[in-house]
Amino acid sequence: MSPEDVAGAAELLAAAPDVTLLAHVNPDADALGSALALGRALRSRGARVRVSFGHPEEVPSSLRMLDADGLIVPAAEVPAAPPLLVACDAGSLQRLGGLADRVPATIAAGGAVLIIDHHVANPRFGTHHLIDDEAEATVVLVLRLLDELGVPLDLPIARCLYAGLVTDSGRFRRARPATHLMAARLLEAGVEPDELTRSLMDTHPFAWLPMLSVVLRQAALEPGAAQGLGLVHAVVRLEHSGPVRSEELDSVIDIVRTTAEAEVAVVLKEISPDRWSVSLRADRRIDVGDAASRCGGGGHRLAAGFTADGTAEQVLTSVREALAVAPSL
Repeated sequence: MSPEDVAGAAELLAAAPDVTLLAHVNPDADALGSALALGRALRSRGARVRVSFGHPEEVPSSLRMLDADGLIVPAAEVPAAPPLLVACDAGSLQRLGGLADRVPATIAAGGAVLIIDHHVANPRFGTHHLIDDEAEATVVLVLRLLDELGVPLDLPIARCLYAGLVTDSGRFRRARPATHLMAARLLEAGVEPDELTRSLMDTHPFAWLPMLSVVLRQAALEPGAAQGLGLVHAVVRLEHSGPVRSEELDSVIDIVRTTAEAEVAVVLKEISPDRWSVSLRADRRIDVGDAASRCGGGGHRLAAGFTADGTAEQVLTSVREALAVAPSL
């Protein structure tokens, strides 16, 4: 990504009177934080702004505090062909879910589609692109845009950016010196890191505990899988989830991945009968983004996912086969 790319994207945004920003389905802190931070900045410059995502209908409870301006609207209220559409942290068109049709409709109507993303396999499905697969998070690119636009960092914007940065960098485990310098700027803007991180990553309802105990009791370790580096996997079935929110189920992978004997961790989450949302995480030696791509999904080298149909064992078989030929890092 060149300075010219940043300047071009900033010029496009600065001239737009109406902007629609989309996060990917099941938005995380990086996707929603990116959209809301940029949305607040553009609204301060006089633009009409809306933020949305294709699924679910409600904002995950842990992320609600990021929408300080009430910019989020239901998917049904997103125009069929916005004059300027910005997709944040969406590694493919499919990641926009039920709002994916807005992209071709916008382009066909003569509008612009700006893709802001850090996924290595992004196919560049817009008319303009700000993509850097070496960035720890999409919020890193958004901050570069804000600097280019001359927008000051107030607390609501900084909170959105910090949320994406701390989560996508794995609590700064995958941070570079520049990552910490960015975090320092956000702290100087007033972010309270302990309070924000606790809300995002360290708080669960009591119902999460019995669900987790059932799922972990059935977890399995395959030392010979993943090119002999070890695979650990767990399955979250519909009957396990009960009253537990989707975002709580998504956090299971963070527990499973701590297994010392496995390079790769996989969690299958049943979203409807025999339909699965699959999360993959690697320690440091296997490109799970490549494996997920072979299964119809994508993501980062150390964190990726895909959606699949079939029995749990059929899906796991496809994962084993993809990991067997995935590149080493």
